[in-house]
Amino acid sequence: MESATARFVEEATALPAATLAAVYEGLLDRWADGGRAASGATRVSASENSSINRAVRSALLPRVDELEAVRQGLHSDSISACGIAARAVRKRAALTEEQYRVLLAPFVAVGLDAPERDGPAPGGS
Repeated sequence: MESATARFVEEATALPAATLAAVYEGLLDRWADGGRAASGATRVSASENSSINRAVRSALLPRVDELEAVRQGLHSDSISACGIAARAVRKRAALTEEQYRVLLAPFVAVGLDAPERDGPAPGGS
């Protein structure tokens, strides 16, 4: 996995449970206003998708009880939010500024730094 994506996954999945709940709500708020379309633009290769999913799920699995104590379904919602954003980080050079912003804004709003958009070229690592 590309280093900026791996770093983002590590930082995003370490956010406190209540913060992950706020991030997920922020992503939902933006879904109709470009989030859905932007998410569709984050397609990565099958191997990259598998790597991102594995990293996100592995990081969040030990936190199931903590996440579910905040809100039922938060474990699954956190996997979705972190996975979508991680794919956006990986494909950041191929996304428009608006697509990248809409997908990363909920994380940036809680203090997480988003890598600059001039990341690896599409298809590169």
